[in-house]
Amino acid sequence: MPIQGLFHININCRDFERSLAFYKMLGFRVVLDLPQEKLSPELEVALGIPGGEARVALLMVGEDPRATRIDLIEWIQPKTEGTPPHLYQAGMPRLALRTKDLPAMYEDLKTKGVEFLSEPQEINLAGGERVVCLKDPDGTIIELLEIL
Repeated sequence: MPIQGLFHININCRDFERSLAFYKMLGFRVVLDLPQEKLSPELEVALGIPGGEARVALLMVGEDPRATRIDLIEWIQPKTEGTPPHLYQAGMPRLALRTKDLPAMYEDLKTKGVEFLSEPQEINLAGGERVVCLKDPDGTIIELLEIL
């Protein structure tokens, strides 16, 4: 069975409402909002989290029904813990989002107190791009990428 595409990226957070507001500020909208509840027995088995309880929302940008979603989760049981990995650690340390007019988006988010790793940089990996990285409220690295 071949992979058909990417459905969602899971981002765990320590304060659901704070993180939800942050991702909405980036332009995401809620497409599925699940109140805090215990996982079903089947999901406990599938995820390997016996007794799991969480607050969850699926977020997406645009209207394409095949667009990749963010699965935003605050774990109540077991409690969300730890900090995201640094950019050179094994695993998935960064989420890249394609955008338009990166300089304007950078200035707007900066005035809203978003923490950036640098100012936008122009690079030439695939014909010309602008890139900047920022941190979400829990420290997850988000890359904003504009194709020039």
